[in-house]
Amino acid sequence: MTARGIRGATISEENTKECIVRTTRELLETMMKANSLRKDDIACAFFTTTKDLNVEFPAVAARQMGWTDVALLCGHEMDVPGALAKVVRIMLVANTEKKPKELAHVYLKEAVKLRPEMKTAQGAGSKGRTAGRK
Repeated sequence: MTARGIRGATISEENTKECIVRTTRELLETMMKANSLRKDDIACAFFTTTKDLNVEFPAVAARQMGWTDVALLCGHEMDVPGALAKVVRIMLVANTEKKPKELAHVYLKEAVKLRPEMKTAQGAGSKGRTAGRK
């Protein structure tokens, strides 16, 4: 079994605690499902937001999901002029038998613009898309 990084990103429509947690939870649940992961498969998780999202730690969503024994870290992304706003990103480090090209990296809502070269692997309803490598 190997530790692999799995990326994800989404947009939080508002800079409120409720919206950041809800948005992060949706992304985290989608990433876990898309990669057939269980909480025990996760070595650690990194959460970042753009600087315009600053009223709550996105890792609160993981804690509310019972991730009490997983190392979590939050931070802000670089403040690059013209970059997409209100973005929540997650980097999961997961123990898996999957090869890198078998992993599904998840981009929801307008965050699909962050990785336009990736093909759409599966839909996430009307709220966004999941991108992954085939």
